[in-house]
Amino acid sequence: MVQLYNLHPFGSQRVVPCKQEPAHFCCGRDVLFVASTAASCRVEVFAVRDHGRCEPLGSFATLGPVLRMAHSQEGDYLVTIEEKSKATFLRAYMNWRCMSAGSSRVCVRMVGHKVEESYSETLKEQMSIVEMPLSDPPLCMSCCPVNGDLIVGCKNKLVLFCLKHLVINQNLTVLDFERSLILHIDNIIPAEVAFCARHIAITTELDVLILKLELVQQSADRTEPCAHRVSTLEKSVDGGPSTHTLQPELDEFIVCQKPVELLGEESKLCEIPITLESTELPTKDTQRFQVRYLLFRCFTPDQSPFGFCEETKLHSVQLLPVYQTGHEETENKKELLSLFCFFSLPHVGYLYSVGKLVELISTYQYSEKSEQAVLTPQFLHVITSENLQCFTVRCSAAAARDEDPYIDTTVKACPPVALDVCTLRMQLFIGPRAICHFKNHIILLTKADTEDITERRKPTRRMLKTDSIKSRTSSETEPGWNLYIINTVSTIQLYREMVDYSKTYENVKTESCIHLLSEAHLLVRAAVMDPSFLESDEKEELLRAFRESCAFLGDCYSRFDTKDYHLALPYYRMSGLSMTEVLQRLVSEGDEIQTYERGLIFYLTHSLNEDLNEELSKDSANKVLQIFYHADPVQLPHILCSPCMKNVCPLTAVKYLQQVEKMMPSVVLTLTKAFMALKMRDLTMYEHEMDSYKETTLACGFIGQPQLLRQLKEGIVTPTEFAVHLKETQPGLLVTATVALHENSKIELEEADTFFQMLCGKSENTIPQLLVDFWEALLVMCSQEEIHQELLQRVTSQYVWRISKKQLPDTKPLKTAEDLINSCNHFGLIFPWVTSIMSVASPSDQDYCEDISKLQSLLCSQSIDIDAALPLLEPLREAGDVGLTIQVLCSTRAGRYEEAIEQLLGQRPDAAVLYAQHELRDDNRAVWWNKLLPDLCKRARLNGNDCPVLISSLRAETLSVVAMELELSDLLSLLPEDGTAAFFLPHLLHCSQRKVLT
Repeated sequence: MVQLYNLHPFGSQRVVPCKQEPAHFCCGRDVLFVASTAASCRVEVFAVRDHGRCEPLGSFATLGPVLRMAHSQEGDYLVTIEEKSKATFLRAYMNWRCMSAGSSRVCVRMVGHKVEESYSETLKEQMSIVEMPLSDPPLCMSCCPVNGDLIVGCKNKLVLFCLKHLVINQNLTVLDFERSLILHIDNIIPAEVAFCARHIAITTELDVLILKLELVQQSADRTEPCAHRVSTLEKSVDGGPSTHTLQPELDEFIVCQKPVELLGEESKLCEIPITLESTELPTKDTQRFQVRYLLFRCFTPDQSPFGFCEETKLHSVQLLPVYQTGHEETENKKELLSLFCFFSLPHVGYLYSVGKLVELISTYQYSEKSEQAVLTPQFLHVITSENLQCFTVRCSAAAARDEDPYIDTTVKACPPVALDVCTLRMQLFIGPRAICHFKNHIILLTKADTEDITERRKPTRRMLKTDSIKSRTSSETEPGWNLYIINTVSTIQLYREMVDYSKTYENVKTESCIHLLSEAHLLVRAAVMDPSFLESDEKEELLRAFRESCAFLGDCYSRFDTKDYHLALPYYRMSGLSMTEVLQRLVSEGDEIQTYERGLIFYLTHSLNEDLNEELSKDSANKVLQIFYHADPVQLPHILCSPCMKNVCPLTAVKYLQQVEKMMPSVVLTLTKAFMALKMRDLTMYEHEMDSYKETTLACGFIGQPQLLRQLKEGIVTPTEFAVHLKETQPGLLVTATVALHENSKIELEEADTFFQMLCGKSENTIPQLLVDFWEALLVMCSQEEIHQELLQRVTSQYVWRISKKQLPDTKPLKTAEDLINSCNHFGLIFPWVTSIMSVASPSDQDYCEDISKLQSLLCSQSIDIDAALPLLEPLREAGDVGLTIQVLCSTRAGRYEEAIEQLLGQRPDAAVLYAQHELRDDNRAVWWNKLLPDLCKRARLNGNDCPVLISSLRAETLSVVAMELELSDLLSLLPEDGTAAFFLPHLLHCSQRKVLT
C-alpha cells in the first residue's frame, strides 16, 4: 500500500500584508483577523477575495496584547483573551464590520447590561465591545459553529455563555451573551477547549475529556439547588486509586501511569467529578443540563514513537461538525449529522467520531514533530518544523453511514471508515509556526531563525508559486516572518489529479489503485455533503465527478481479483451507467481469451435479474452469453430468461445450453431450451423438450426461474412468449405453475391478477376464465390462511356476475364443480334440498349450471364469511329458483331457520320437508312443531285441496316426526281446532301407542 501520494492539494500562495508581526490570527466568514505582537495592541482585519487575495478592511485597538482569539460564524463576532497589567480579560467584538464603512464609534459594555438603554436608532452603526468578567483568569475558549454560544476554560471550571439576539426595534437587533452555566471540574487546568452542539472537548497536557450537555426539562418551582453533582465511581479504571489523585509515597519513587482509553459509558470511570451550576434566571420552564461522558483518554510523557520526550503534550483539539446533505445554512439553523473530534500529540494524531457512536476512526503518524494541526471535512493539515503536510480523513465516510446506515447494500456503497490514511503532500516551508483554515484557504504563519534565512537563499526543493505583495520594508522582513494565504486547489482539480495518478497503479498495485480512487470518491463525497454545495458553481460538475468516481471504482472491483468484488454492483448503480456502457468499458472487442473476474460476473448476474428496463443489443447480449458460458455456465438458463437478453441469438443460446446440459442437466435448463425453441419457431424441438418431464415436474421447474413465465417491465408484471404459448396449448400447466410461483413467494396475488389479465387481453373490468381457474386452483393448494377469504370473495363475485348477467366463460373451465368438491374443502357437498329445487330449474339456468353449482357448493361449506358475502349475492335475490336457494342458504348459515322455512313454504313447499330433514336437527328440532307444523296446517286450511304438496308434506313427514318427538298432550295442543279428526287420528294413535310401549 502506498502511504505517500505526491499530489498537489496546495495551489498558489499570497502574503498577507500585515503591518506588524502577527501573534495570533483566526478566520471569519470571508475575513482574516490578525492580532499583532505585544508591541502594538491592535487587530487588523483583511477581506479574503478569490484566489486568496487580501484587502485590508481596517483595524481596531485591543485592551492589551491578544493571548487567544476566535471567531464565531453564528453572530459574526470576534472573542479574545487579552492581557493588561498582568491581568487577563475576556472580550467580544460585535458589529466590527461597520468600521470598514468608516465608522469610528465604539460602545463598550458589560455582559448582561440592559442593552435597550444603550442603543438607539442613531447608534446602530457602531462596533460594540462586550466585557465578560470572570472570577478566574480565562485560559482558553471556543465558539460553537452551530449556534454561536461561547465556552471559556478557567482553572477547574468551564463557563458557558449563550448567544442572545435582542430585538431593540423592528430595524435593530443586537447580539448579547448570557452567562448560563458553569461546569466545575476538579483537578483540571484546561489547555484547550473545543465546543460544538453542546459537545465539549477539553485537553490538558496529557488528558482528553469529551462531554455532552444534555437538556433536562424541569419546572422552576422545584426546590432542588441549582448546582447538580454528577456522580462518579469510587474505583478507577484498574480498580486502584484515581489517576488524578495518585501521588508517590516516597520521593525516590516515580509513578508512571499507564495510557488509558475509555469510550462511551465507560468514560465515567475517569473519576473526574463535574458539578453543574446554573447561572440563568429561573423561568417557568427552566432548561437544565446533565452531563454525559463520551470519551476519556490519558497519555503518558513517553507516548512517542521516538522514545521518551519531555515535551510530549497535546495540542490542536477540534470538534468538526458535518451537516445533513442538501440542507442549506438558512435562518441560523443547520441540521447536524455527525460530529468528529481531533487532537494530537507531537508525533501522532487521533480522529474520533463522537456523534451517534464514539469510536476511533483514524490514527495519524507524523514523520516529524508537529507544531499544530487543523482538521477539515476533506483533509487534515499538519505543520512541522519544516513542512506543511496534508493527510486524508474519513469524516465523509463515517457521516455517509450516519446519514444512511444501510448504505453498504447492492444499491449503494461508500469506501470504509477504516480505510488506511495516507499523505497527499509534504510541502516545504521554512519555520511554520501556526495554521488555521477556512473555505478553500489555509493561513500559515512562518517565522524563520537567522540560520534559516541564510539557508533560504540557497537552492531548495520546489516551493509554491508565490504572488508576493510588497508590504514591508527590507528592515521589517529581516526577522523572517510571513503570513501566507495558501489556496487549496478546487475539489474537481484535485479529484482529476487523483484519478490520473491512480492509473499508474492499475497494473502494478491493485490495492493502491482502489485506495486512491476511494480517496478521490471521498473527496467528492465530502464536497457534496457540504451545506454550501447547493449554491456552488461547481454543483453539476461535482455531481458528474461523483458519478464518474463511482464508475471508476466499479471498474476496479470488476477488473481486479479482490475480496470485495461484490462492490462492483453498487458502485456501477451509483454511477448511472447502463449495462451496455459497462460492457463497453470492460469487454474488449474480438478478444476471445479475455478473462472475466468475479466482480463483473456478480454485477451482470444481479443486473440481468433485477434491472429489467434495459434491452441489450444483439451484439451485447451475445457477448454476455459468451462471458457466462466461459465464466459461470451454471447461470446460463437464468441469464437467458432476463428481459434484457431479449435480442440474444437463440441458436447460439441453444448450442451453449446443450453443452451445459451434458454436465449439469436440470428442469430449468430444459424449460430454457424450450423457451429458445419457441423463439426460433421450432415447435418440434419445443415439444421434445416439454415431453422430457412430467407436468408436475415442469411446474416446479418454473419456480427455479419465474422469468420464463412472467417478467417485470417498468414495475408491471407481463407474460412472456412462453406463457402465451402455454395458454393456448397447456393452460392447466400454466395455472399450476402460477400457483406454484405464488406458493413459493415468487408472485403476489395482485401481480398474478395483472399477469392473467394481460395474458388473456382483457380489461380490468372483465375477468378471464383462466384467472378464475387460477383462483380456484389456489383455493385448493393455498397454505396461507389470510388470503382464503379474499379468494372466496373473488370467486363468489365472479360466479354471481356470470349468473346474473347470463355471461358464459370465455374459455372452458379447467375444473367442474364436482372436481372442486372432491379436491377442495372450501367447496362443500350440495345439500339434497338444494338439488331438489334445482332439479326442476328453468332451462335458462341449465346453461350456467356449473357456476350455479360452484356458488351453491361454496355456500354449503363453512369456509366463506357469510356476512361479507351478502352484498356480493344481492344481484341474485330475485333470480328464481337459484335466488331462492341462495337466500335460504344464507338464512340457514345465519341461523335464521324459521325465516328459511318461510321462504321455502312461500315458493317451493315441496322442498320444505327435505330442508327440515337436513337442517332441523338436535337443538333446532323444535322448529318442526313450533314453526313448520303450524305453518303447514295454516297454509293447507287456506288452500284446501288445491295444494296437495302441502297436504302430503303435512301427512307424510311433518306429523310423523312430531308424533315421534312430542308427548300426546303437547301434540293435541298443536293441532288446529277446525281440523278433520280422521286426518290427524293415525298420528295421535301412533303417539299414544309410543307412550304405552315406553
